[in-house]
Amino acid sequence: MTADQLPATSREVRLASYPRGEVTLDHFELGESALPEPGEGQVVVRNDWMTLGSVARDQMNPDTKLPIPVFQPGVAMWGRTVGTVVASRSPLLAVGDLVEHFSGWREYAVGDAHEFFRRDRALLPGPEYFLSQGPTAWHGMVDTAQVGEGDVVFVSGATNGVGALAGQIARLRGAERVIGSTGSKEKIGFLVDELGFDAAFDHHDGPAAEQLAELAPDGVDVVFDNVGGEQFEAAVQVASRGARFALCGALAGQHGTGEGGTPRLPLMQVITKDLTLRGFATLHTPDQIENWNDRFGAWLGEDRIVFPHTVVEGGVPALPDAFIALLERRYSGTVLVRLS
Repeated sequence: MTADQLPATSREVRLASYPRGEVTLDHFELGESALPEPGEGQVVVRNDWMTLGSVARDQMNPDTKLPIPVFQPGVAMWGRTVGTVVASRSPLLAVGDLVEHFSGWREYAVGDAHEFFRRDRALLPGPEYFLSQGPTAWHGMVDTAQVGEGDVVFVSGATNGVGALAGQIARLRGAERVIGSTGSKEKIGFLVDELGFDAAFDHHDGPAAEQLAELAPDGVDVVFDNVGGEQFEAAVQVASRGARFALCGALAGQHGTGEGGTPRLPLMQVITKDLTLRGFATLHTPDQIENWNDRFGAWLGEDRIVFPHTVVEGGVPALPDAFIALLERRYSGTVLVRLS
């Protein structure tokens, strides 16, 4: 595709207004913007795949405490995306190159070439694999919680894109037992039969502390927490002495009333058990991302890991519905929307 063959416009999803509670379709608007030809040093990228993450809900909150930019009403949203260079006026990128960038929620992206990161198509089975949550899962499970041989591991919210990989990483690092929590009985089979978790429970089936204690009678050594709320409190209760917590998210507090985002912390248990509670950010360096992609590609080639993901068809217009479904936890694994 040459510059004179580019479409005149590009469809995009904009934030219509900030939600005050549940996110609905009324909070989004589908629009079109003119697609300019690239300037000197710029490229045009056709967005092929985009991943959806619950962090975007925090970016829809003008008072968010996260160290990331907030979406602005009337302006196209953005998110992690892979696409193909279709026009280039830069020596850094050629037409046909696969690139990763953050100008998602739209069909095409235009910008300086250095804003796009070239990826090796041969490294992974498909371009969408570059959108895995592996860098976050590795950073939390290995760098933060220091999982190792013989550990008993609990991953809350284990069926989301991060948790599904975090549990598998724990197993590959020598964990003795990996336990996950989920929100439906059907997803228990997904965790155990497809991802290799040793056990899992549906947090709707009873008090999380009782269910976790039954599956880990000797306690848990590593907790990878995506949820917060009652499940975080349960993990503190069941934790072994010296347990390490990697605090990744607070899904229980990101949708609806948000009360699950403020769990109670029994300080005397934390002190007497000598627990380490450590939150970690998910803004990764290029080296962390490239190291994960190399490791991921090798494990996939050896059939030692799987990439659990849900593909949503429908292009850019499907994004708002898919995002709401993500918040309602209707998907398993990484949520990928095919944009082209």
